[in-house]
Amino acid sequence: MKSIAIIGAGVSGLYAASELHQKRYDVTVFEARDRVGGRILTKEGFDLGPTWYWPDTEKTISELVDTLGLESFLQHTTGEMVLERQTTTAPERHVLPEESIVRSKRVVGGMTSLVEALYAKLPDDIVRLGHRLTSIDRQSDRVQLTFQNGSVYHTDDVILAIPPRLVAEVAIEPALSAQTRKALKTTPTWMASQAKALIVYETPFWREEGLSGFGMSWVGPLQEIHDASLKDGPGALFGFFRLSPGEREALGEGQVKTRVIEQLEKLYGPKANDFLRFHYMDWSTESETATSDDFLPLTAFPAYGPIELGDRLHLIGSETDAQFGGHIEGALRSANRIVQGLV
Repeated sequence: MKSIAIIGAGVSGLYAASELHQKRYDVTVFEARDRVGGRILTKEGFDLGPTWYWPDTEKTISELVDTLGLESFLQHTTGEMVLERQTTTAPERHVLPEESIVRSKRVVGGMTSLVEALYAKLPDDIVRLGHRLTSIDRQSDRVQLTFQNGSVYHTDDVILAIPPRLVAEVAIEPALSAQTRKALKTTPTWMASQAKALIVYETPFWREEGLSGFGMSWVGPLQEIHDASLKDGPGALFGFFRLSPGEREALGEGQVKTRVIEQLEKLYGPKANDFLRFHYMDWSTESETATSDDFLPLTAFPAYGPIELGDRLHLIGSETDAQFGGHIEGALRSANRIVQGLV
């Protein structure tokens, strides 16, 4: 039986593992973190990583949500949006044309529910946490993996379910071609330069005032804001940052939070200061996600697609899907592509 090692227990790695295990392959998953999920991270049901999927166009994740028996609900979009053009002027209210709103859904319990359902399909001993890969040695009859904790593992094939830029930091023998190394290093990790602020309220008070929760700002600190309320729970707003990783680091988490609340008060009124909890996740500070190449914000959507490593090495992940790169759909599709090639 062919043995396959998967590096990374994010959604693409776990999905590949569950598919291969179901086909009776000898699979082992190694994860650098002390948890599964990768860039999917949920606290109290609120997503601090990816939040949505789009059921009208994203069939893989839609079918998987149904197959796993997970409950989903539509993203709230009813009401006016707010626009902040300048710090010195009042925010504007606008009604978005109905045709401009693309229907998206969220998973009850957060996207971690998807991860946990995939994880539950695997035997307990398949996933090994706390294993950061440092080197790959492609020998004549096997592939040797060495980890930072000193562990060594031998396998027939390796699926790398980590961002391309992290693969570029792994010592690989025989060495990858200069063209392949360049492709890995120049492929931006989706959202790696970003942070997410999520503020929990007793109720989604903005809805009572005719607002959808959606907001845009040209002056920051948050650039884009959405309603993050749970289906049958407290209200919440979350936002992506206009501030760069360097600017967030210079301010410090405390000052970042202060400025976010001040901005929300301006956009949504004084009730925005009456929050229950403030969750903050800066993905640029996580070494399992970002490298120094990711510190500059993206100025355009990257040209994602497959990167062929060759000789028993296979790369999957959201950044390797040409059609849905940056989405969970892309991560799942990339895993399907490699799994089908192996079996």
